[in-house]
Amino acid sequence: MNVVVASLNAKYIHTCLALRYLKAYCGNEFDVQMAEYTIKDPVMNVVTDLYGRRPDVVGFSCYIWNIEETIRVASALKKIRPDLTVVLGGPEVSYDTDYWMRRLPEVDFIVMGEGEATFLHLLREIAGTRNFRSVLGLAYRDGERIVLNPPRPKLNLNDIPSPHRFAEDMPSLPDRVVYFETSRGCPFNCQFCLSSIEIGVRYFDIERTKEDLLYLIRSGARLIKFVDRTFNIKRDYAMEIFRFLIEHHGGCVFQFEITADIMRPEVLDFLTEHAPPGVFRFEIGVQSTNDLTNELVKRRQNFAKLARTVTKIKESGKIAQHLDLIAGLPEEDYASFRKTFNDVFALGPDELQLGFLKMLRGTGVRAEADRYGYVYTDFAPYEILGNRVMPFSDLVRLKRVEDILEKYWNAHRADRTVTYLIRREFESAFDFFQQFGDYWEERGWPKVGHQLEDLFVRLRRFLEDRGTDDLDVAEGLMKLDYFLNHKYKPRKIWWMFALDKAEQAAYLKRIAEQPERVSPSFARLGLDENRLHKHAVIEVMKFDLDAALADGTVDRGRHTLLIVCYDPDGERGAQYFTMALEPSAPGP
Repeated sequence: MNVVVASLNAKYIHTCLALRYLKAYCGNEFDVQMAEYTIKDPVMNVVTDLYGRRPDVVGFSCYIWNIEETIRVASALKKIRPDLTVVLGGPEVSYDTDYWMRRLPEVDFIVMGEGEATFLHLLREIAGTRNFRSVLGLAYRDGERIVLNPPRPKLNLNDIPSPHRFAEDMPSLPDRVVYFETSRGCPFNCQFCLSSIEIGVRYFDIERTKEDLLYLIRSGARLIKFVDRTFNIKRDYAMEIFRFLIEHHGGCVFQFEITADIMRPEVLDFLTEHAPPGVFRFEIGVQSTNDLTNELVKRRQNFAKLARTVTKIKESGKIAQHLDLIAGLPEEDYASFRKTFNDVFALGPDELQLGFLKMLRGTGVRAEADRYGYVYTDFAPYEILGNRVMPFSDLVRLKRVEDILEKYWNAHRADRTVTYLIRREFESAFDFFQQFGDYWEERGWPKVGHQLEDLFVRLRRFLEDRGTDDLDVAEGLMKLDYFLNHKYKPRKIWWMFALDKAEQAAYLKRIAEQPERVSPSFARLGLDENRLHKHAVIEVMKFDLDAALADGTVDRGRHTLLIVCYDPDGERGAQYFTMALEPSAPGP
């Protein structure tokens, strides 16, 4: 029997861990092929490829982001191959399963919940006596009747073979994200999250975990994302994994979801002291700082402790932090969410994700939708259209905040400029993103594309039109950000250089002959005049750039020569240096 397990991933670089678990668990008895596509692939391309594999059984892993595309693929396959057995599994179909069976007559079976043992038992019955009533955790058809069998007891995780040892995965490891779990379940009860439904946390054997990690690292993995809902809930386990990865990371990057307000001091101290810079990334779900909202969704959170943890990690400069917010939670109106946003942005996260509540099947917040007046889309991803305190008009405005946040902050295109503007020109971070987002929408820019330089031109236009004070300072910081967004010396700029070619040449000659006047670190680069001409750009700014960068101070009593140097090979990021100039100086 030819079995294919398939998934439509969000992006090519993503991998589906579920498929690998199924193949590992069933592979001793059945020939299981894995087939991965993306939600952007044309349906007929996916159908054609799956048809060419000549499966007897095809199983799809279903999530909110791929369910509708998966349905189209499954429906087309069933029309071509009526004899094909179609199986769905995954979190999107594990709840309201009766609905899915009635909506999708082309689907023969749905595996509910943890799928490894259920899928193997199902394959045995398909190949054997077809006693589907005996398969715990299965939904199936008995004529016109839909049968939902009792759930299957939770597996002993150590009975599941490793999903990380397939030869077919090895060539692409350096180019794709590897998803990894050390546990299943979540100790918390957040009503907007499916993880809250499973009671308790189960762990894989730690020695097995370390062996798999070491195998992946030595096989060339460059990014491993741990999918544990709260990686640091078990202190000793987390500490041992952190220690192991510090010792054996091999240049691989590891991303964890952590709960910051329960981070033990000894773990925090250890990480800030011993973590190699750039090896660990933390994703921290804050969601809301509104106490009533957190109480209503049964989310226990001590924001003061969370803030201390995030601040200490940030000050270490070793671990990047991605903080999450959810707009549209119960009783959080526009004004309250503004405060939440500002509370969290003030912590200085490397990335701040503004998400919108999804009314996931099986969650408590969906069950109580009427209580809060929720309106939401009928189809995945079930995004809200409003509730009693957050009308659609407010959600639309928050979408604009999200857009500018992604373009300018999370993409790190204008970090220094945005930091300065928030300090000097806007009442809060939220107000900057909101006002700029409204301006962007009013000019129809969401409907047109943009290059890097367009982002800076549009930002400057926004600042000019609103009558921003000290516009030249903001523009100077924009120039610096623009330069630092290039691996190589940029071929074009979006402004006119303050210096003509002769003046630039004179300055380059001066700093090549006297590099120590710039700084000792600049002198150590050992750049001669020719290399500076090829791999450096300079600009004069009529204010103290260092002071503006430090704390937003505008000091016109000292001018600045900005020097940005580029690695000829593009392997290192651009480096910038500053040299103070007297305002009355006649030139180089």
